[in-house]
Amino acid sequence: MRVFVDADACPVVGIVEKVAKKHNVPVTLLCDTNHVLSSDYSEVIVVGAGADAVDYKLISICHKGDIVVSQDYGVAAMALGKGAYAIHQSGKWYTNENIDQMLMERHLNKKARRASRKNHLKGPRKRTSEDDERFRESFKKMIQVLQNG
Repeated sequence: MRVFVDADACPVVGIVEKVAKKHNVPVTLLCDTNHVLSSDYSEVIVVGAGADAVDYKLISICHKGDIVVSQDYGVAAMALGKGAYAIHQSGKWYTNENIDQMLMERHLNKKARRASRKNHLKGPRKRTSEDDERFRESFKKMIQVLQNG
């Protein structure tokens, strides 16, 4: 088992590394040339800045039984399709049971945004320490479940 992180602007990279290191799970961070990262623990793969380049590279190298950390529902769906596990930075697990509904909601929300006359929408709320703790516990549980399989 390896952990692959869609690390472009990902707020939980540090938590992923700490938890994975504690459980002896290797981590690979993927980012594009606009978000260059460095790490003492993880392998870092930098890909070209093309649209979805990081997503496609991540999916091409992850395997059945790996964990993918991404806020992108499309990446999560492709990871699940390969037999990998996927978790959102909120700590929510993507599953074969919930991914279709999440993709549909994303589609409907995108459609609603396009139909709206407003050009400026509020971004996500500020991340809290509770958000980090929720992710840490959920990610740790995922690793433990898979290691004890």
